[in-house]
Amino acid sequence: MTVPADEILVAGRWRRGGGAPLACVDPATGERFAVVHAASAADVDEAARAAAQSPSAAAWRALLPHERARVLVRVAELIERDAAALAALQTRNTGKALRETRALVASAAGTFRFYAAALETMETALTPQRGPWLTMSVYEPIGVVGAITPWNSPVASDAQKIAPALAAGNGVLLKPAEPTPLVSLALARLVLEAGVPAELLSVLPGPGPVVGDAIVRHPAVGKVAFTGGTSTGRAIGRIAAEKIMPVTMELGGKSPTIVCPDAAVDQAVAGILFGIFSSSGQSCIAGSRIFLPASRYTEFRDLLVAGASRLRVGPGTSEETQVAPLATVAHRDRVASLVDRARAEGARVLCGGVVPPSAGAYYPPTLLEGLPNSSKTCQEEIFGPVGVLLPYEDEEDLVRQANDTVYGLACGIWTADYRRAWRLARRVQAGTVWINTYKQFSISTPFSGMKESGLGVDKGRDGILGYLRQKSVYWGLDDAPLPWAG
Repeated sequence: MTVPADEILVAGRWRRGGGAPLACVDPATGERFAVVHAASAADVDEAARAAAQSPSAAAWRALLPHERARVLVRVAELIERDAAALAALQTRNTGKALRETRALVASAAGTFRFYAAALETMETALTPQRGPWLTMSVYEPIGVVGAITPWNSPVASDAQKIAPALAAGNGVLLKPAEPTPLVSLALARLVLEAGVPAELLSVLPGPGPVVGDAIVRHPAVGKVAFTGGTSTGRAIGRIAAEKIMPVTMELGGKSPTIVCPDAAVDQAVAGILFGIFSSSGQSCIAGSRIFLPASRYTEFRDLLVAGASRLRVGPGTSEETQVAPLATVAHRDRVASLVDRARAEGARVLCGGVVPPSAGAYYPPTLLEGLPNSSKTCQEEIFGPVGVLLPYEDEEDLVRQANDTVYGLACGIWTADYRRAWRLARRVQAGTVWINTYKQFSISTPFSGMKESGLGVDKGRDGILGYLRQKSVYWGLDDAPLPWAG
């Protein structure tokens, strides 16, 4: 797949955006290889009006479920047809390793196929009769949905919002992140090729304060699905409250990974390294707080440091790479500054912690120790390949520390004791808990966050319900008039 032209998708038309140019830079080399002009507020308005009012939007909503499902299956087939090109494009734009972008593209195809099946088999309800009337619960499209996705895994994040929204009969205004719009634009071409009416999907890259704000505030937008930082989520929530508009938000995380004294050593070490250093740590569910039993702390620490030091850092295009560059040099510099802050807080750097001499946005796998869980480093999301080792004395101490955070997105538990696994899984405040594994996902399983990690549910069979309005219908069966009027 060639690098897309300087075009965005606005209300069914491919054209240059009305905003400022966005440079697309290869994080492995620092090479600027494409330019895409951002959308403007006027572009957002045009896209929203078309998605709400065009005849093709009404026709899409009127299709029977199995007819819309057929189009979604076709999207999945086209993604699979172009999988290699999509993965290569995402690697070039985000820096991610090819092994990961291939998996993300496969996930996107699976998401469209899953929601086609969920749509085709979705049932309305005939509720229990409690009088001389028939009662039904039915679902209808919201109309237009705003979808705002992050730069760390755009194609999969895009699909997890576009697929259920389209399945439900809505139009979608997709705003990809500023640095990484290319794979979202490429995906949109496949969605239109599959037969989705062009006015129903617009792809509007650009800065959040301009494009994102215009999407969230537009009166035609009836729901926003957002993945990103907690501060931005709060801002969206305030606007949504004024509009009385539903939102789904996947926000930040500072997830605990828990090693129990009886954990299988090799399994735990490999899982922890994958949990924090895959995706170069640029993952909201990264296991960045690593809790080790005080009785075995030194043993696990030494194994983790040795394992992290062996990880292969390199360009995402290399099949050998395990830790690819970060998405941008600016983000790499932010991660480096937060490690410097950790040093100032008293952290000991066990490995990594130094920016390598390279034109790319590289940062090595870094492990820290010597900080209390109350430190800023342990409380604030770094979003890079940086983990902190924390000892604990017993289960009560462990649970107290694990839950002592404003976040509640994910948790990993490594133990051979199924009773302990169940007990900890229920006590730790997290939307997703992995036991003796980590960062494994299924589109069929709901995903959500607790506390400041999010609101609402993505994925799963019922994920489509968040893009629908529920309506009750009462059907009178009595021939006699209502008695109240006499």
